[in-house]
Amino acid sequence: MQKFCLLLLSSLFIVSCKDGKESNEAIEKVDVIEKPVVIEAYGFNLNDFIVLRDTVRSGDIFGDLMLKNKVEYQKIHEISVNFKDTFDVRKFNVGKPYAILKSKDTSEVAQFFIYEDDKINYTVLDLRDTLNAYRSKKNVKYVDRVASGIINSNLSVAIDEQGIDYMVTNNLSEIYAWSIDFFRLQKGDKFKVFYKEKYINDSIYAGAEAIEAALFEHNGESFWAFAFETDSINNVKEYYNEEAKNLRRAFLKAPVEFSRISSRYNLNRRIAYYGYKVRPHKGTDYAAPLGTPILATANGTVEESTRRGGNGKYVKIKHNSTYSTQYLHMKNQNVKKGQYVKQGDVIGWIGMTGNTGGPHVCYRFWKNGVQVDPLKEKLPVAEPIVDSLKTKYLAYIAPLKSKLDSIPYAEIPVEQEQLITEK
Repeated sequence: MQKFCLLLLSSLFIVSCKDGKESNEAIEKVDVIEKPVVIEAYGFNLNDFIVLRDTVRSGDIFGDLMLKNKVEYQKIHEISVNFKDTFDVRKFNVGKPYAILKSKDTSEVAQFFIYEDDKINYTVLDLRDTLNAYRSKKNVKYVDRVASGIINSNLSVAIDEQGIDYMVTNNLSEIYAWSIDFFRLQKGDKFKVFYKEKYINDSIYAGAEAIEAALFEHNGESFWAFAFETDSINNVKEYYNEEAKNLRRAFLKAPVEFSRISSRYNLNRRIAYYGYKVRPHKGTDYAAPLGTPILATANGTVEESTRRGGNGKYVKIKHNSTYSTQYLHMKNQNVKKGQYVKQGDVIGWIGMTGNTGGPHVCYRFWKNGVQVDPLKEKLPVAEPIVDSLKTKYLAYIAPLKSKLDSIPYAEIPVEQEQLITEK
């Protein structure tokens, strides 16, 4: 009986060991298959290609680059002739990033060429058997941003200190160019602004979109601004205030962006050089660095573009039967007599021609043939929003106005961000 028990235990032990060995062998034979990390860009799985990334360098020629990457000359010629509307090989600009996706076989022939037009948009050339070209864009995330601040020096500094894109400063100055003199901002003026920021692949900043709503408090007066589409076919947007009145006027406040007034319109000016005799100054001088663009303050036709005496090089524009403007001391003109110009067009550059002690433009303004001070004129306003859109507009701005109303002013900007959409 004792022998039988020992034999039984031995058998069980052998079976148990055998089972364990088979189990271990089974575990050892299981292979862990790791999936390759998919790297996607421009709509391609980059793992499928040999990828060459670079930027266009001085002296680079598109055709030479393609030949180096084994693209046949006939294909290069076909691209240059048949795909000009999509990709013009002559506009192969220095500094632009590009990528070449090459086959993974031994030939390493270029199959796709991707040219980055800007941070978001790119062009793809399909270099395979049947040539093709198309444009696309990277995935962009739009983030709402609301910021406010109190001005202690000037608008540029107030916004820059907050880490806000400089384009917001530029956009604000354009929106209020007709209603606020940015050369005469007061300490304590305030602003609130609502706009969107763009991010590529969730993290790469790609700039600020146009301002959607803003409030600027200047000299105790509130200036609201809301962007509203008035023509969906041509994608035309204008800025209106809380009463649906257009912020745009027939004339800009100044012919130079972000300069300073160095001398005002003054009919009783006396100058030591002339023995303190009265020498009327019938213009407004805007000082700025040499070469700064000078802008037409309104639409009109160039009456004169010449050089004469103390005026130096200048341009004179007739806007209508009532108003004309003149821009003196230019370095060079950018327009010719008889040419039609639009508000904001560059008509010349700041210089020192004629009688001048420093780089500036003397801006002269005529009303009914008489030179007047443009800073004291009530300039004509653009058309208000049409009655058929007014109800829609007021409903559209209500939540935007509430959003801005809820943001307190602070020395340190208050910012709110919220992811609103992806595309």
